[in-house]
Amino acid sequence: MPVLWLLAFTVGVALIVWGAEAFSEHLGKASVQLGISSFALALLLAGAEPEELATSVVASLRGSPGIALGDVVGANVVICLVALGVGTLIAPLPFRATVMRYALLGLPLAAISTWFAWDGQVDRIEGTVLVALYALYVAVIWLVERRPPALGEVGEIAEAREARETHGQRRVGRDLAFVLAGVLAMAGGATLLVEAVQRLSGVEATQTRLGLTLVGFATGFELVVLAWSAARRGISEAVVAGVVGSFAYNVTMTLGAGALARPLVLADATVLHIPLLLMIGSLALVTLLAARRSQLGRAEGVILLAAYPAFVAYVLVA
Repeated sequence: MPVLWLLAFTVGVALIVWGAEAFSEHLGKASVQLGISSFALALLLAGAEPEELATSVVASLRGSPGIALGDVVGANVVICLVALGVGTLIAPLPFRATVMRYALLGLPLAAISTWFAWDGQVDRIEGTVLVALYALYVAVIWLVERRPPALGEVGEIAEAREARETHGQRRVGRDLAFVLAGVLAMAGGATLLVEAVQRLSGVEATQTRLGLTLVGFATGFELVVLAWSAARRGISEAVVAGVVGSFAYNVTMTLGAGALARPLVLADATVLHIPLLLMIGSLALVTLLAARRSQLGRAEGVILLAAYPAFVAYVLVA
């Protein structure tokens, strides 16, 4: 039976990834056609990681706070250490002032979410605060740069607007259908993933550890693939922006949405204490390594990649 549930886990991950891609790719196009405001689009798409959000919400609703909290922390460690590390193996990743600003703003957001989750409980009030902080994050970047933050799938907004100006109004039905299909796929995949983890272990501490490692790696793996492919195509700055934006998205919007769906309450919060600090440390390490030359090179990437097995080993052995 464990083999069947591991297969179910894999199918769930595949559904989540496809659904997230369909959702993100077509939401911008559909929203532009419907005339939704630029801020609303940026808020939805900047750094958007709907696979983590779907997993967190479903895990919360299914009474598995360890999976919800573990996924947020684990996925953020993966995208900082593995995604950026993999990208540097192909080409240096530029870390200019704009991207550094995104990263530095993410550190206090991570500290706040860590403070909220430290006692193992994130209630709906704290969830509301986290979601509001994400809106503030996007707004501050927009005000400073006088344009939407170059994170996640925000590039789809400009492309959709340009296409509408060039080719005129197009039918919105197809894009809306893909958005809906993406949402359904993510919901179904997240349900299957959470059910599989629950069947593999009914112990909350073990579920938390699986969330920090197996689930976090699975939901964060899309950015690893993105980092690899984008670096090969020479658009590496977009990768770095996407990673740091996704980090901020996860510690605010993803965690906040999970708490709004159902307050997150862990019986033993100590299992999360060091991983939470390591999550903050992973982004801090990225900024420190990038600060000297305003880029991450291969040597820095090796350091990042070497740090991830140490994180997994600690989670599994502690």
